[in-house]
Amino acid sequence: MPRPRQALLSRERILEAASALIDAEGLEALSTRRLAAELGVRGPSLYNHFATKDEILDAVADSIIAQVDVSFFGRLDWREALRCWGLSYRAALAAHPNIVPHLARGPGRRPAGLAMADAVYGGLVDAGWPPARATHIGALMRYFVTGSTLGSFAKGFVEDPDVYAQRYPHLSQAHRLAEHQRSVDEGAFLLGLDALIEGLSRTFERTVGPLPPLAAGATSPAT
Repeated sequence: MPRPRQALLSRERILEAASALIDAEGLEALSTRRLAAELGVRGPSLYNHFATKDEILDAVADSIIAQVDVSFFGRLDWREALRCWGLSYRAALAAHPNIVPHLARGPGRRPAGLAMADAVYGGLVDAGWPPARATHIGALMRYFVTGSTLGSFAKGFVEDPDVYAQRYPHLSQAHRLAEHQRSVDEGAFLLGLDALIEGLSRTFERTVGPLPPLAAGATSPAT
């Protein structure tokens, strides 16, 4: 028989299937056996593209980080760049929350993760931040963004008002939070992001020097 013109497997197909499986069922659902079954191939076929399951996980994680926009650094004031990056970063992770625990380990040797770290660190240093502080800010943002996507505050409350009515008088409306999950969680993130940037702005002025006014049309932390 002639050989097929296209290979049955590619890295892209494997990553798409692995990402879909993790999105649907979580990290625990991913195994090379399960992934091979989803793709309709034998398990050893995967090893032509990835040596281990961890390599697949790293590649899935890196494909998510590759969606984060870091082009703001070097183009916008660092305050606005940090805000825009934070929003893009959270959006990418929020779309794939099940991979976040793996991402939280750090970039390791993942190319997109390292490219993001390089862009953020370089942009902050070029803006005047001391190297050590630029490192701290990058770490702080990773903690903040990943933490915001690991779980939902609003979904942590049950919809039964009797749970709260008698013993927790200040939580008499907590049973309604789940109805407003998106607005609560996004509102909390935006409030925290603005407060974080405002605090960093004060630190910059105290330790580095005066900050110029934000360009017209930019979103300041106070708005």
